[in-house]
Amino acid sequence: MNIRGTIDRPLTHDPKKQAPMTSSPSEPEGSATTVFTTQGAHETRQNRTREMQLIPEALARAHMDERLREAAISRQAAHVLMARRMQRRAERVSRRARRALAMAVMQ
Repeated sequence: MNIRGTIDRPLTHDPKKQAPMTSSPSEPEGSATTVFTTQGAHETRQNRTREMQLIPEALARAHMDERLREAAISRQAAHVLMARRMQRRAERVSRRARRALAMAVMQ
């Protein structure tokens, strides 16, 4: 099955594999665009493609850095809360011990 592509549905989307558009002899001169070469376009396209491929990696790296920073902050907050709890418990135990010592001395 040898189906030719159309403008709306090209056989391939790769510009290098598509036939260049040229004017037919029945068309008036200057109505179609002239044939041009794309020698430097391939290198530009390659660089753009490489840069475009690196954008999601950079975004993922930034996202992971942000997540790690948030995790470190939450760990630090948890440590502070735990230290405050332990300090309050130590103060309670200290007051209880002083009270017990005062009761022992009074009797």
